[in-house]
Amino acid sequence: MIWIAVFPTLTVLNLTIGPWLSGTGPVLRTFVLATVAVPIVIYGLMPRLNRIRAHLLTRRAP
Repeated sequence: MIWIAVFPTLTVLNLTIGPWLSGTGPVLRTFVLATVAVPIVIYGLMPRLNRIRAHLLTRRAP
């Protein structure tokens, strides 16, 4: 589930914020992307994915 949340988030951020950060070093670029991505994943995507997972695990077979 973490991979499902992190990879698309980082891809979208790299495509949107990446051009603005092209002149920066790799450490600063990583810091900015992580600072934006972690809250999105932790507070936005993971709760939704956990609810979906719980629903899938508790549904009964027809």
